Amino acid sequence: MARVDYYNDPNAPKANSIAVAVSAFIQDDKGRILMIRRTDNDLYAIPGGQLELGETLAHAAVREVREETGIQCEVTAVIGLYSNPDHVIAYSDGEIRQEFSICFRANPTGGKLRTSSESKEALWTRVDLLDTLHIHPSTRLRITHGITSESVFFT
Repeated sequence: MARVDYYNDPNAPKANSIAVAVSAFIQDDKGRILMIRRTDNDLYAIPGGQLELGETLAHAAVREVREETGIQCEVTAVIGLYSNPDHVIAYSDGEIRQEFSICFRANPTGGKLRTSSESKEALWTRVDLLDTLHIHPSTRLRITHGITSESVFFT
């Protein structure tokens, strides 16, 4: 399913749903960040997705990282809570979702890097190369918070 992110766009469609989403900011022992290139919008992002019934937020983050990248991880902290009503995501099925996402800090514990149906590319990237990747501003905010602080941000 294709998606279009609207961010601080006065012409964005009105949201008609909200769902809990999670993402994980993970750095390896060399300081590189685990990233994917999404299949639904062709943007680079940190791994993440929607909370499923019967799982905790941390388990959702671990599952999404494993599904999208093949990397096993453990959640260690919350980086931030993101609920900007000016960030809406329009899906090809007609759903227009307001952003609501919890970003976790996690450590890699194993696994082998691979792609999935949701990720056309999975990679470890150096911080100094982030500007060469097409990253949505909302994802870039989470990455910046992950790099610069251990604090919890509310946006």
